[in-house]
Amino acid sequence: MQITQADHKAVTDAVAAAELTTSGEIVTVVASESDGYTDVALALSALVAFTALVLLAFFPDPVLGMFEALSGGWNTEWTPSGLLGLASGIGIALFLVTFALTLIPAVRFAILPGKVRTLRVEDAAIRHFKVGAERRTHGRTGVLIFVSLREHRAQIVADSAIAEKVDPEVWGAAMVDMLREIKQGQLGAGIAAGVRDVGEILSEHFPRADDDENELPDRLIQI
Repeated sequence: MQITQADHKAVTDAVAAAELTTSGEIVTVVASESDGYTDVALALSALVAFTALVLLAFFPDPVLGMFEALSGGWNTEWTPSGLLGLASGIGIALFLVTFALTLIPAVRFAILPGKVRTLRVEDAAIRHFKVGAERRTHGRTGVLIFVSLREHRAQIVADSAIAEKVDPEVWGAAMVDMLREIKQGQLGAGIAAGVRDVGEILSEHFPRADDDENELPDRLIQI
């Protein structure tokens, strides 16, 4: 999904408008993906290689027959070192092939369990919140709206002062409005809708003071 200048403007304008009624500060971040999933790729590659070695140990004849056919049908007396070398070669080849396939984004995300995606997006959202919003406002009233495109996931993370007054479930409506638009390909409109909902919630608990200052950037951060 492409992020256009119109998307950036829609989100920036929505943040600026929302913060006119609240002392809360809204930060928006869009990531192409939340993690490289190298550990998942390595674990899957090791699993495939190990499974192949186990199958070879219990059912060696089909594999040995295939290698004999490749050698022209000559009978081969397999020595222990020869069998070990064959098994090692098969294991290494399968590991490398599987790992190479997982480097292709379409393949990687097709095999990733949904729970893993959700957890990685949550971790990324908290990580970016700690860097970009946590304790960076005078009253600890920062909120991060985080969207991860490849995982098709989003998170809303609030600073301590907000978390004490607003239950996490309250953000559900904002998530629904945001994701409804994003699923239709309207990224900027979706995040803007989420910003407006978050702004309404914040204005109830943290109305804007006369001396309030804009402490965090209104622009959409793209990473």
